[in-house]
Amino acid sequence: MDGIARIVVVGGGFAGLWSAAAAARTADELRVPVRITLVNRNDQHSIRVRNYEADLAATRVPLHGVLDPIGVSLVVGDVTDIDTARHAVHVGDTVLAYDKLILASGSELARPALPGAEHLFDIDTYAGAMRLQAHFAALAALAALPGPHAPPARPGRWTVVVVGSGATGVELACELPARLRALLGEGEGEGKGEGKGERACRALGIELMPRTSLAAVAADGVTLTNGTVIAAATVVWCAGMRASGLTARVPGDRDTQGRLLVDAYMRVQGVPDVFAAGDVAHASIDGVHPSVMSCQHARPMGRYAGYNAVCSIAGTAMRALDIDWYTNIIDLGPLGAVYAQGWDRVVVDDGMRAKATKQVINRERIYPPRDGDRAAIFAAAAAEVQRPPALKPLGPDAAR
Repeated sequence: MDGIARIVVVGGGFAGLWSAAAAARTADELRVPVRITLVNRNDQHSIRVRNYEADLAATRVPLHGVLDPIGVSLVVGDVTDIDTARHAVHVGDTVLAYDKLILASGSELARPALPGAEHLFDIDTYAGAMRLQAHFAALAALAALPGPHAPPARPGRWTVVVVGSGATGVELACELPARLRALLGEGEGEGKGEGKGERACRALGIELMPRTSLAAVAADGVTLTNGTVIAAATVVWCAGMRASGLTARVPGDRDTQGRLLVDAYMRVQGVPDVFAAGDVAHASIDGVHPSVMSCQHARPMGRYAGYNAVCSIAGTAMRALDIDWYTNIIDLGPLGAVYAQGWDRVVVDDGMRAKATKQVINRERIYPPRDGDRAAIFAAAAAEVQRPPALKPLGPDAAR
C-alpha cells in the first residue's frame, strides 16, 4: 500500500467517462492523491445515441485521448465479478482493488424470448449497428447482380419491421426510408414501425401498427401477436432496455429495470464505498421523478458520482444532484425533429430548427473534448447541471 486512494470506474459510456473525468478534476482541485482506473470492454467511448444514423464514422471517441491527459488509467476487458465485501473488481484474471467503486456499466437491450429471435437486428451497440449496415449492403449487392446471376426477388426484400415506439425505434424508422432509397438508387423502400411521431412516419411512407408486437420471427418475415404475417428481410428490435447485469454483483435494492437505488450523492443505498451512475442507477432527479436511461441524465450523474467519490475520500462536503428540467428531442429524419420540454412533454418546437438543436446536442454537446487539452477536459467535467439546450437559430430563409 502506498497511501494513495483507489477509485475504480466500471464502464466507459456517458456516465463512466464523466465519472472518471470528474474524479480526476476534483482530486486535482482538492490535492487529494487518488489513483483512478476506468474499465471498459473496449478502448472506445461510443456516442450510442447516434447508432440510428447511416454514417457511424464519428460515433466513437478513443478513450485514451480523453483519459491519458487527465491521468486516468484504462483497463480494457470484461468485468467478470465485483466483490463488494473485499472491495475488488475482477477483470478476467486481473483483480483491481478499490477504496471507492463507481459502477457505470450502462444498459443493454431487453431482448425477447421469441421463436426465431436470432434473426433480429438491433442498434443497441456500435457492433450491432454495423451488423445492420452490412446486412443492408449485402441486400443491395444481391439486387445489383446482373440478370442471369441475380437471385429471384423474394417478397419483403426491402421491407423493414422496426419494433419499438421509443426514441430509438422512431428515429431509426424515420431514417430508414432515405437510407433504403440511397441503396436502391432512388428505388422504393418500405418500412413498418409503431409509435410516436405518427404524422412524420406516415409522411415518410412508414406503416404504423400500434398495440401489437412480435409473436415469432423468421429469416423471411414475422408473425405479429394479432396474427398478421409480414414478409420482411429485416427486423430491428428497439423495444426496451434493462440495466447492465453487473448490478446483480452489488447487494443493493433494485427497481424493475434492474437499476440500483442511489441517493442524491449517487451512493448505492446500503452498500459502503459504492457509487452508481447512468443507466445502472435509479436516482430521484428532482425529488419527484426518477432518472431516465439517457445521456441527458447519465452525464450529470457521472460527474456528481466522480466528484462525490473523491470528496468522500477527502472528507469534504459532497454535492447532491438536482436537475430541475427535462427535455426530449426526437429526430424525424428528413422531416426535422420534435422538441418537447417537461415531464408532460409539451412540444415547444418542431421541424428543421428542432433538428438543428438536436444535432448540436448529438454532434457537439455530448462529446468530450477530443484535442487532448487537459484544461478543457477538466472544464467539461465540472459537477454542475447544464441548462436545457437552446433552440438553434436558423437563417431567415431556412425552412422551419
